[in-house]
Amino acid sequence: MPIAPFHLMTKPIGPICNLDCKYCYYLEKENLYPKKHSFRMDDRTLELYIRQYIEAQEGPEVPFAWQGGEPTLMGLDFFKRVVELQQKYCPPGKRITNALQTNGTLLNDEWCAFFKEHGFLIGISIDGPQQVHDRYRVDKGGRPTWHLVMRGLECLKRHQVEFNTLTVVHRYNSKVPLEVYRFLKEQGSRFMQFIPIVERVGEGSGRDGELLWLAPPPRLRPDPDELEIEGPPVTPWSVRPLDYGNFLIAIFDEWVRNDVGKVFIQIIEVQLGNWMGLGASLCVFTETCGRALVLEHNGDVYSCDHYVYPEYKLGNIHQTPIQELVESEFQRQFGLDKRETLPRYCLECDVRFACNGECPKHRFLKTPEGEPGLNYLCAGYKKFFRHIDPYMKTMAALLRRGQSPALIMEIVRREDAERAQARRWATASRNDPCPCGSGKKYKHCHWEQMRGRGAQSRAVLP
Repeated sequence: MPIAPFHLMTKPIGPICNLDCKYCYYLEKENLYPKKHSFRMDDRTLELYIRQYIEAQEGPEVPFAWQGGEPTLMGLDFFKRVVELQQKYCPPGKRITNALQTNGTLLNDEWCAFFKEHGFLIGISIDGPQQVHDRYRVDKGGRPTWHLVMRGLECLKRHQVEFNTLTVVHRYNSKVPLEVYRFLKEQGSRFMQFIPIVERVGEGSGRDGELLWLAPPPRLRPDPDELEIEGPPVTPWSVRPLDYGNFLIAIFDEWVRNDVGKVFIQIIEVQLGNWMGLGASLCVFTETCGRALVLEHNGDVYSCDHYVYPEYKLGNIHQTPIQELVESEFQRQFGLDKRETLPRYCLECDVRFACNGECPKHRFLKTPEGEPGLNYLCAGYKKFFRHIDPYMKTMAALLRRGQSPALIMEIVRREDAERAQARRWATASRNDPCPCGSGKKYKHCHWEQMRGRGAQSRAVLP
């Protein structure tokens, strides 16, 4: 029986990285292998992985994704071997693709020429302009890295390598959404991911050795849609829920007026699929999960990139084929738990179809009724999804009629103009120029006609 598609995020050098980003949750994964002196994937593991993964993919395309840590620390020869093995095991009729996520600091002409030759899609991790990026993305000595990332990005562009950008949204850059968005556009990014950083504080030692204590349960304000957390149950760099919602709204409002069809923003593309009734293409917004797993440097497979803990280790590909690990009962239940543990508050939510509770790793609040399992980002997502609803409905209608969703820009601009005109009628005084544009004073033109009734916009969008 054919298996459902699945995806492996491959960590050929595990958590090892040349940077020390303050919010990175993966550097601590070294502790899973306390006796390890090398985190490099050996050739035997690499070949076994590539063969098993290709065999387990039943579609015409086999997508490989290389992450870390910092995967370029493996060196270029490793990825030359990757391509060699992929060609060796790829059967006729299938197509291999490679995506590599990097901080960009080690890229040079040799790397970029290789990426171009073999069609690698490169994801560059960059959090915005220099003062924003360097807030948390620093090297092992605490030094800024923006200039190194930009050097790598320019090298990619010089070699015409296809790239996209991944931006972590944190406490600092969430306050300047348009500054971040416009900067990324200026750099030539046409596909953007905005990933919220949410790290819960627990008992024990933090990344820098400071003591971190579990905060008391958060209290709700009277309006649960304006959920705020009192006390510090998350790290200082974690984005606040409503800040994340406002960040997304500000970017969406600029995008929907100027950039539809020119810039692709992952969360917007995914949500358009939801509004079309096609379901989400990104695991955090699907009803169930469990089809996006992680392969560590030594062949260990874990349930998810955010669940690389001993209790979520499924096994090792040297003992059990990848396909069996993916289809294990444990992993099946892991995926179903996303849906089955949703609190009633979420089940009755008007935007559940767009959210589905988002990622389980963020579900550590209590609902207004005291039920556990509410997503920390709930307030932000609700605000964002409700804001985009009329626009999404319009774009979905355009697509169903076989028209381009980019037509939304003309609709929005026209309605913006209508609202602005309505405001001019509503606020004009007797001696102001008439809003109709005649050049006469209002009192000598449309004053009598408009008295007693307010000008109303016919706009259907907010």
